Amino acid sequence: MAPILEPVTGPLAVAAPSRAVQAYQRLLEMLLRHELPAGSILHERRVAEFLEMSRTPVKDALLRLESEGLLTRSPGRGFAVRAFPVRELLEALHVRAVLEAEAARIAAERIAPDALDRAEAEIRALLEAPEPSSEQDWEVDNRFHAMLALATGNAVLAETIQALRTRTYVFNKSRMPERFAVGHQEHLAIIAALRARDPEAARARTQAHIEAVRRSIIAKLSDIGG
Repeated sequence: MAPILEPVTGPLAVAAPSRAVQAYQRLLEMLLRHELPAGSILHERRVAEFLEMSRTPVKDALLRLESEGLLTRSPGRGFAVRAFPVRELLEALHVRAVLEAEAARIAAERIAPDALDRAEAEIRALLEAPEPSSEQDWEVDNRFHAMLALATGNAVLAETIQALRTRTYVFNKSRMPERFAVGHQEHLAIIAALRARDPEAARARTQAHIEAVRRSIIAKLSDIGG
């Protein structure tokens, strides 16, 4: 199974992950796959036993997830998986639209053609797959957006975008199947703008793409409420 979070390569690559980072990545994957639903209690000792690690790296991982807003401290019980308020989700999407649009604008003048070739081939293969899973959808989607962010050469921007994407993934594609094909067609339109070295078109199409996600979530919540 391919990892949910694609390893960073090239000039922004780092050394092999420490045990604390490994624990963080494993728990993050479980959160993203909804294997740990909102309200789940995570005890440091039990998590360490499950991951077959000592408690120190697990504690570091839990504290990092807390600092990123994915967990909250539960007095006397450990950490609890957060439930994300709708307002916070929509606000995060608004910030994503601003930052990722800027990333696309910068990337249009820097990104390598072979990176675009790989991304386009992967998207088209996913669209042609008979029954793609929501996990496959996320992996392709995540690699595409990570490609844009990393192409800026700005590590802080890339890390901020990834953190926001992690938080907004709580409302995943399995809850919005209508966004599957249209969302990836929007990715292909962004790739076309990047191939043309058109910064403004890349910026506008990326912003429109994320705003479309935001509108779909609002519509979905309205349907549920109605």
